[in-house]
Order: sequence, then C-alpha cells, then structure tokens
Amino acid sequence: MSLQDTIETKLRSNFNVVEMNVINESHLHAGHQPAFDGKGETHFRIQLVATEFDGQSRVNRHRAINDLLKPELDAGLHALALDLSAPGEAKRW
Repeated sequence: MSLQDTIETKLRSNFNVVEMNVINESHLHAGHQPAFDGKGETHFRIQLVATEFDGQSRVNRHRAINDLLKPELDAGLHALALDLSAPGEAKRW
C-alpha cells in the first residue's frame, strides 16, 4: 500500500469525513535539498472537512492529524500541509 493510501485509510477510519483530498506534493520540492529529486512520497497536502473539527481550534485540528500520522512522520514523511474545516465552514481550497 502506498503512503498516500495509508494516509487516506487512516483519515477515513478515524474521522467522519465529509470531503477529503490527499495530494502528493513531493515533486514540488525537488532541489530543496541537494539529494532530493522530488520522487516518492515525502510531502503531502491534506484537505479535509470532518465533523470532529466542529468547535475545535486550528491548533487542535492540526494536533489530531499529526498525532494520527505520527508513525508515518517518524518513518520518513517529511511534511504535511493541512487545510482542515468543519462542515459549513469556509474552506481555503
């Protein structure tokens, strides 16, 4: 299973997902470090609308995602860009 599939599965299993996009943005970071060619699954953007975010601060929403994906972050996932909303809130995407 790809890292993207793992992320999507974990999000769907742990949140009541209303809308979700998991986007591999690794290719956008090629050349940022001498040895990084932008291939693979190191940088992701998560756009997620979930009912659990209702009444939650932005910091708590981010913590929930980072806690959930800690094993992946520890194993080499380098960066997450998070766009998180509750249903009915304006999205930034």
